[in-house]
Amino acid sequence: MADEYLPPVLAAVQLLRQQPEVAPDRIHLLGHSMGGKVAPRIAAADPSIAGLVLLAADTQPMHEAAVRVARYLAELAPGPSADELVSALIRQAALVAGPELSPDTPSHLLPLGLSAAYWLDLRAYDPVDTAARLVCPMLILQGGRDYQVTVADDLPRWQEALAHRPEVAIRIHQDVNHLFFSGSGQPTPAEYTRPGHVEPAVVDEIAAWLVRQ
Repeated sequence: MADEYLPPVLAAVQLLRQQPEVAPDRIHLLGHSMGGKVAPRIAAADPSIAGLVLLAADTQPMHEAAVRVARYLAELAPGPSADELVSALIRQAALVAGPELSPDTPSHLLPLGLSAAYWLDLRAYDPVDTAARLVCPMLILQGGRDYQVTVADDLPRWQEALAHRPEVAIRIHQDVNHLFFSGSGQPTPAEYTRPGHVEPAVVDEIAAWLVRQ
């Protein structure tokens, strides 16, 4: 994960600082989903980043979340293939969590086909603990209809660690899904196939928060 995110983002921030129209001390970083999860790690590597906006930033270990999401999807479309997928993910997630995981573990034995090096790096990283050590302001937004990163499974850790800090704002937008598109009813993957736009209230909240910083 460090190789995937840190070098390009840090390079982009450095490039922004070189632009005459950009205030170098007011660069904020916005990350969505895994980008939100890794944003505190990037800010820790570059303390001059002025603030963070985290959208649907997961805190549950990803191998556990993969099993949870697979179970959710299996309930939407039950059947033998769905059960087999859940069972396979459970076995793969147990390998990620266990002491036997090593850099030589084949990727086909691991969730999502990701490499052992990726899982070892991800397993060693705690986004909440990293964010708690930062001093910059943060805006953390969560969708109430998000079944991938959820109010129940992910948001509580952000709240427990950061809700008491005046420079951190945590908000739930009840009607939006993982993409921050508005909807209703039980969320399903079919929503991701329909074109849409980020809910205007989310954009407005981010803009207003940035103006106040």
